[in-house]
Amino acid sequence: MTQLKPELVIKDTPEKSSQRTLVLLGINHTTAPIEVRERLSVPAGRLADATRTLLHQPGIHEGLILSTCNRIELLTSQEMLPNAVDLHRFLEEYFAVPAASLAPHLYEYREREAVRHLFRVASSLDSMVVGEPQILGQVKESYTIAREVGAVSSSLEGLLQRAFTVAKKIRTETEIGSSSVSIASVAVELARKIFGSLQGKTVLLVGAGKMSLLAARHLIQQGASSILVTNRTQARAEMLAAEFLGTSAATTVLPFDQIYEQADRADIVITSTGSPQKIFNRSHGQQFLERRRHRPMFFIDIAVPRDVDPFMNEVEGCFVYDIDDLQQVAQANIADRGREAEAAEGIIAQEVERYQQHLQSLDAVPAILALQQNAEAIRRTELARAARRLGALTPEQHAAVDALTRSLTSKLLHPQLTALRAANALKQDK
Repeated sequence: MTQLKPELVIKDTPEKSSQRTLVLLGINHTTAPIEVRERLSVPAGRLADATRTLLHQPGIHEGLILSTCNRIELLTSQEMLPNAVDLHRFLEEYFAVPAASLAPHLYEYREREAVRHLFRVASSLDSMVVGEPQILGQVKESYTIAREVGAVSSSLEGLLQRAFTVAKKIRTETEIGSSSVSIASVAVELARKIFGSLQGKTVLLVGAGKMSLLAARHLIQQGASSILVTNRTQARAEMLAAEFLGTSAATTVLPFDQIYEQADRADIVITSTGSPQKIFNRSHGQQFLERRRHRPMFFIDIAVPRDVDPFMNEVEGCFVYDIDDLQQVAQANIADRGREAEAAEGIIAQEVERYQQHLQSLDAVPAILALQQNAEAIRRTELARAARRLGALTPEQHAAVDALTRSLTSKLLHPQLTALRAANALKQDK
């Protein structure tokens, strides 16, 4: 039988022609203040376009963009070539932000560390409020959009599905979510501490997103008696208000164009919109306080970019807290979840190792398949050549010869396949 040539195996393994690497680049609430994060925020309506733009960069084969109030991260599978895109440059050019403004705040992970970071993010171990449930849904939304625009295929598909599984496992096997609080509930807790009680308070929700819905539920639980809802899209405001029919709080929908005329009715204003410009400024605050006869007014700005100009804090009687301010409240809960977070980190470490072993096992598969395919091609060629010399064979004789050659091929390949698997196992143990 003709000796197998190693170069044939390599030729039939397309992945060998272009090495790829997993890269994750981003900023979050621990590395950058809100002044920086809001400059890189991607509104939900632009996420598909941004993902397409990322995918069209040189050397990018797959990509996903995660943009939340606390982070923006680019996850890519890209070529390890000199002309491949620099993700730092992509951020600078897409958002028109100078490199010097971004460099001190960026973090970058590759391969194993990128996998670990993704698992931690999806499991809410990297969140401002450890254990909060919203981040997994946000990762899934980014994944869905990336799939729709064709930016996720084999490499990232498997990784993201594993991340979702790991997040679910941590929720099931630890108590990290039992005492978790969302950003919205932290905001309400801060309001309760400032006012002493929310009984009889009027709350204005600006924006009808998930954050507003969560905040309203917590506010009602704390005794808020009246909730005003407004949104640029009236129908969405009405849908949000309908969620609270039958509760103890009276809920009213305000037309968005009446926001400046009606806002002074509220003791607490919670803003969570996708507006690229500030909605409330210092002048508005002065007008509100005059109409309220200087009774305090509390603004909780959980939007990124921010909805409330921070200079409104200079108006006596106006208290403005943005999402970074909420981190101080969240820190008080970390000690209670420390033990569960430690257990979750152990699960993350195990799952990262399992995923790496899975990837390494895949490395041997193309070589094994190619070796088997080449051997089968040679067997068929030699069998056809021998058949011409043997003359006419009965079906039974042909079957016997075919079985004999298959058996010989299998036995001859066995040492080589065993060696490939052993080498791959040794590689995993290192």
